[in-house]
Amino acid sequence: MTSAYTYISSGSLAEGIDLPGSDIDIMYVIGVDVKRGIRNMKHQVRCTTLLMETDNAHPGFTRLRFLEGKDRGNKLITHKCCESTSKGLYLSVNKIVSSIKMMHPHKQQLSLHGPCLSDKGQNLDLAICLRSKYLPFNAKLWASRPRQQWPPNSTIDKIKKYGCLLVPIGPRTMPDCFVLWRLSFSEAEKQLVHSFNFTQLLCYSLLKLTLSHIASTNKDVEGLLSSYFLKTALFWVSEELDIDTFQLSKLFVCFSHCLDKLKSWIKKCNCPNYFIPEHNMFLGKINSDNNTVLLNVLDGITQDGIDGLTKYLFPNNNEICRLLRNDSESSFVKLDFLFLRTCFVGVIPNISKCLEALMFTESLMKSKYSTFIIGVCKHHHAVLSQYIAQSLPLPSIPTEANNIHKQHHRHLQDGINTDAVSGWLLYASFYYVTGQFDKTLKLTDYILSRCSPVMLTAGGVNFAEPAEKDILNYRSLVNSTMTLTEKMKMAFKGDVIFSQNSSLIPAELQLEGNNHIMIIPSIVMYYFLRFLCFSHLCEISKKQQALHDFELIVKSNNHIHPNNVSNSLTILGICYEISSDKDAAYRCYDDALQCEDFVCLSAKERRSKLLEI
Repeated sequence: MTSAYTYISSGSLAEGIDLPGSDIDIMYVIGVDVKRGIRNMKHQVRCTTLLMETDNAHPGFTRLRFLEGKDRGNKLITHKCCESTSKGLYLSVNKIVSSIKMMHPHKQQLSLHGPCLSDKGQNLDLAICLRSKYLPFNAKLWASRPRQQWPPNSTIDKIKKYGCLLVPIGPRTMPDCFVLWRLSFSEAEKQLVHSFNFTQLLCYSLLKLTLSHIASTNKDVEGLLSSYFLKTALFWVSEELDIDTFQLSKLFVCFSHCLDKLKSWIKKCNCPNYFIPEHNMFLGKINSDNNTVLLNVLDGITQDGIDGLTKYLFPNNNEICRLLRNDSESSFVKLDFLFLRTCFVGVIPNISKCLEALMFTESLMKSKYSTFIIGVCKHHHAVLSQYIAQSLPLPSIPTEANNIHKQHHRHLQDGINTDAVSGWLLYASFYYVTGQFDKTLKLTDYILSRCSPVMLTAGGVNFAEPAEKDILNYRSLVNSTMTLTEKMKMAFKGDVIFSQNSSLIPAELQLEGNNHIMIIPSIVMYYFLRFLCFSHLCEISKKQQALHDFELIVKSNNHIHPNNVSNSLTILGICYEISSDKDAAYRCYDDALQCEDFVCLSAKERRSKLLEI
């Protein structure tokens, strides 16, 4: 069994809350069999298995006992990542994080930040975790404990079926913290928030805005509260009150209930985890030395009613006016930018899973959802089609060519609906790898005709806080009557994403594409394909012009995200190497290795080979 992995989203945006400062976190879930106990093991251990062992001393944490089966195909979870104790081998939180970092050298510029791999500016966090299909024993009572009408039974069933996540970080105050894994219910919490009614969502947003205002105006309590504590209060209140309490006319009442719940916990210095009440989440944060000053801050928030709360949160009224303004033009742009900020679909390497996801997306597209939701489904359908096209093999014998090429064309045609250029560039790459250089060049000419200088690019716009010029440029290209697909094809230039071992990646990039997914800025892919085609067709002057233009684009760094600079420099180095300019190629590979963000895996190997020549 190999350690497959998946990515899942968490954080405010994944929950559906988009407020200033809202983020989206990525959970890097390693595939391994995690059992709740011996009773869950029906057969003899045949593959690497971990057993959750929880005890009353650490109710929010678990140890993971290591059992190695006869199948030793797991390359990541091995005895080398364990600590030996009197009770057996236990998976070490420090060793597993370090091991993952070593197994992904293209992430070598990421540093360890708690249980996460973070970039230099800590703008990107990959939270490493394992998944158990079972809720831990001390969370089993959650599903059946007495409650009012929330959460609905359907949500409870989904959470029980999913299980929980295990994050490699233990309580720092405990001597055995290096073998304690934190129990995380982030996927369950996302399901709970998705089950909220409109008033619950508004209450959640008000609580987050309150926290933000407290943090920015009260330095004495900075760092004591977190949005997770507020969300936990809302979960408990939602469970304890009749769901009819959560009506728009009673929004302030609901907000006050949550704040009262939080204050009662602060007085006791005990915040009970929603799934495991025995786990006090205030430990190490709120205690008898600092709870009084925090209570004083919270006491002043609700004493003047809803008007007082409004003045507290929006002292100048400018922000609340902006939030309440019914501006359809502003709304559609904000919604589209939120989509562009969150629309990345994790690569699905298994073609059967990809086809399954494609069918599911097609069923959603036939449902009676809003026009925007249908547009999101169509975008995901196009992305999945691109991945399927890359999973199809190229024909090995001429008699297979016609049938296989028909499948390629069908999925590539569906794939052009992601944005203005990335699907077309993937199509052009298909023509290149099948030796149809003239068609590749004609398609790149067509792609250039589709582009406008004011189009948005993946690397050139901060979609969380877009500049005024980006908003104006977007509005100049689209209007609110267009579908989401039409707007993306008119105004956005996406990156080209090659899946691992893609059949459509040029042979010149096989060294890069065989190891991991490769993300190439559209402008880089455009010039790379033109350079390669002119090289094969022996059109020397056009080849040199394409290389010159390519160099200007890469060296200027315009519209190239920092994470993609290393890949772009490496591809430029390949072009120099093909042109027999070894010195320029060496400089490009060397520069690629100096990038502060992601580093291209093959740059070091390519540079070393040049030295051997």
